[in-house]
Amino acid sequence: MNNDDSQPDSEAHDLASRFPTAYSILFGLIIVIAALTWIIPAGQYDRVMNEEIGREVAVPGTYQVVEPHPQGFVDVMLAPTAGFYDPDSYAANAIDVALFVLFLGGFLGVMNATGAIDTGIRSAMRHLKGHEIWMIPILMVLFSLGGTTYGMAEETLAFYAILIPVILAAGYDVVTGVAIILIGAGIGVLGSTINPFATVIAANAANIPFTDGIVLRFILLIGGLLICIGYVMRYASRIKTDPSRSVVAKQWDAHRQLFLKSQDSELQSAKLSTSQMISLSIFALTFAVMIWGVASQGWWMARMGALFFGSAIVIGIIARLGEKKLTSSFVDGARDLLGVALVVGLARGIVVIMEQGMIADTILHSAETSLGGLPELAFINLMFWIEVGMSFFVPSSSGLAVLSMPILAPLADFADVGRDLVVTAYQSANGLVNLINPTFAVVVGGLAIGRVSYDRWLAFIWPLLLILTLFISVVISLGALLS
Repeated sequence: MNNDDSQPDSEAHDLASRFPTAYSILFGLIIVIAALTWIIPAGQYDRVMNEEIGREVAVPGTYQVVEPHPQGFVDVMLAPTAGFYDPDSYAANAIDVALFVLFLGGFLGVMNATGAIDTGIRSAMRHLKGHEIWMIPILMVLFSLGGTTYGMAEETLAFYAILIPVILAAGYDVVTGVAIILIGAGIGVLGSTINPFATVIAANAANIPFTDGIVLRFILLIGGLLICIGYVMRYASRIKTDPSRSVVAKQWDAHRQLFLKSQDSELQSAKLSTSQMISLSIFALTFAVMIWGVASQGWWMARMGALFFGSAIVIGIIARLGEKKLTSSFVDGARDLLGVALVVGLARGIVVIMEQGMIADTILHSAETSLGGLPELAFINLMFWIEVGMSFFVPSSSGLAVLSMPILAPLADFADVGRDLVVTAYQSANGLVNLINPTFAVVVGGLAIGRVSYDRWLAFIWPLLLILTLFISVVISLGALLS
């Protein structure tokens, strides 16, 4: 790596070091949204229970202005706490996600204490020497399958601490590791095909079969995945040849010291013991069971947390860590992800302020009134951008579907556009925004685990966002013309 510190590089590093942390950004957004509750009129739709999706949905044509409920200083200070358990939110509570993160951290702490991961990484890299680049498309395809089938999101937080050391050992940077997971699963959600938390809920709320429009969604999934794989592989090849071109070049050595506890000279001597091989097998089996449970058994964070907790105990016993080392390793691992757990509550606090200030339905009503009477192309593209804007406030795919689809989907009938195309525009917009959304715990949590600042992530991903936006616009425009 080139260690020549030129003046421009020093200035860029100083700018990055002055960029606010995720905590400050999220709390600042809470303040901004609270200020908007004093400006945007309060309003509300009537809601009825939809038995098919088990959620209350808005009733079109029932919007009415209500008594203002502006959020003040006390509400702002309570928002991070309320973000963990607010019972009246459109989105799922965050306390279960935060606890899952802590149990995950404890599980990884116990696994790291066995030494199996470090030894396994060194052994794997010795066998993959010269072919490491092919890890990128293989892993991104696997993560995208999770995204398109069951909306893989919070579950990805389990993979960052595992994958990043492998990617670093292959000669790439932490951004490459984060991109494989975050973009891989994210493009799957963007191109959701049978995702019950996005496509199915949105289609039910729009009163259409969820299979309507599935061909167009496959086009988005496959085309978007090819674009993303090409983008990440090109970046990875470039920075492996010249590490100074990494968007986190200044942190290159620090990241390697943090995530790689072994030296390259140990690669040749890496050999797993019997207990380490058994531990790695249980480690892999744990994730396989997690995916099975989420995809087919309706598991959520509590059961996944219990799975990781139980696996940590089993691994600790097999590795003969002893009671004290087992418990201390679990606690230390949970402590490492405590910041990520706190970020989850902060991110959800933004949604809480918006809902308590009763401006969410007002924003939705403005979208409803602006779409009437538009031609097909203008309608579907404006629909996409409205959903982009709303996704920043409601990052939850299911929450946004329940909030927006009952109102916006029927408008497609007047624009002579299929309702399935509105569902596609919604999920594309939500998936795109959630690649960078600072109110989405998966984004800020993944970046926190990977030690990648938000500004560095934006520096990496903004060209890809432009490419994906153009691709989505072309696809949904063709869909509107052919509908």
